[in-house]
Amino acid sequence: MRGESPEVGLEAGVPVTERSLARREFSGLLALMAGLAAFPRLAEAAVQPKFAAPKPFSWDILVGQARALAARPWAEPQTSPHAVADFDAVGKLTYGQAQALGGNVRLFPTARGTSPHAVKLHLVESGSARELVDARGLFVGGKQGDPAGFRVMTADQHSDWMAYLGASYFRASGSRDQYGLSARGIAVDTGLPKAEEFPSFTAFWIENLGADHVRIHALLDGPSLTGAYAFDCRKGASGAAVTQDVRVSLFFRRDIERLGAAPMTSMFWYDQSDSAKRRDWRPEIHDSDGLALWSGSGERIWVPLSNPSVNRTNAMRADHVKGFGLLQRDQAFDHYQDDGAFYDRRPSLWIEPQGDWGAGTVMLYRMPTDAETQDNIAAFWVSDQPARAGQSRDFSYRLTWTSQDPSVATGAGAAARCVDSWQGAAGRPGDTPTTQEARKFVFDFEGPALKGLTRDSGVTADTNLPAKALLHSAAYPVAGQEGRWRVTLDVRPSAVPSPEFRVYLKRGEQALSETVIQGVQP
Repeated sequence: MRGESPEVGLEAGVPVTERSLARREFSGLLALMAGLAAFPRLAEAAVQPKFAAPKPFSWDILVGQARALAARPWAEPQTSPHAVADFDAVGKLTYGQAQALGGNVRLFPTARGTSPHAVKLHLVESGSARELVDARGLFVGGKQGDPAGFRVMTADQHSDWMAYLGASYFRASGSRDQYGLSARGIAVDTGLPKAEEFPSFTAFWIENLGADHVRIHALLDGPSLTGAYAFDCRKGASGAAVTQDVRVSLFFRRDIERLGAAPMTSMFWYDQSDSAKRRDWRPEIHDSDGLALWSGSGERIWVPLSNPSVNRTNAMRADHVKGFGLLQRDQAFDHYQDDGAFYDRRPSLWIEPQGDWGAGTVMLYRMPTDAETQDNIAAFWVSDQPARAGQSRDFSYRLTWTSQDPSVATGAGAAARCVDSWQGAAGRPGDTPTTQEARKFVFDFEGPALKGLTRDSGVTADTNLPAKALLHSAAYPVAGQEGRWRVTLDVRPSAVPSPEFRVYLKRGEQALSETVIQGVQP
């Protein structure tokens, strides 16, 4: 075997709470608004926005504000008096004739029921910040409105490549100019059998550094903590990734049971292996198809996503983690057949810690869903060190939004990755199943480590399944597909001692592939 299983716990059957649904609403709002096509920039409105006098601004000043705020009780934000009624009203204020803040930022207005709280916006230049105090020139037709968030436009003003809206949610369009999953500033008590907390970015400082380079600072506030954030954001040339270098300083008002760093949220309804969930004519519908993890020990792990029948949380050891993320590995258009939502273009999001984060776990939280408009997947890193009232915590990381697979190992002999998986009836294809209880799991792998290997090379599939659960196992090169190997496992789920099992390819004691962690429970 390849060491101990990294799972350290699983919680099943947790009810979908109102706060769980709230996460879906926050991220769904950002998906709808940031996903709309932008109108070309027209003539600027006659009404001009107003700004306060400039004040000194720096990272240290922002950290001081967050620290001072944490020493005071949390105050629930007030609903904007100018919040519009619905989604259509938001679009009318957002898309059309209006100025751009600082030349490349367009605003989202507050809206009742979805984004009712205004955020403070500042423009930063040469170490000074001017607060926006009247935004009327920045909405269509010079109409009254309060900013709930914003999007960053491309140089030609015809589309946007990054957006912040709702609690601490934000997203970037990646290397194929298509929005997909979202990131969050922090996760508090996600996946626990109690209300999840949603701290919010309440103020932003925006510094334009070039056509495709913007630095954003943000102040976070919530019942349990405050935080200072810095995002150094760059949009690569056509076909290149969007990167965000993130610096965070957190201050805790009270103890936090589960503090999730670098959280991200996505949607998985069904894929080719989950036909029972399929009600739509399209073959697959998902923003991401798996969680990738590169552990501090060097092991690479792949967890195929699923749409569970009950809430589930997996925790995988990730001491001194090198990277993790929710990926969209499958980018073949004919696997989705969607020429409107373009799931084949949805970006992957990869997290690279800057510095050593120490001992901890990567957690994957999944909720049931029956629609593509509901985000039901969350992933984040949790330190073994508890977050206690009065303490602070600093960390940094890089976000990469890309359609390339950022988790893939490189170099000669690099570990192969799992590129596809299926499930079906156990036994020989075409024959009547010998037992209805067993299921067949199929995994395809590709990568440099498999190059030139044949059936006579001694390649085997290694799993942690007990003998009573594993009815049959095979590993072999796929006929006519150079460099692709297939693993087939006939498994009796009732005999599997945990809700998932591990499998990887090896030759002798040498691991040839990443480890796949596959769930066996619906």
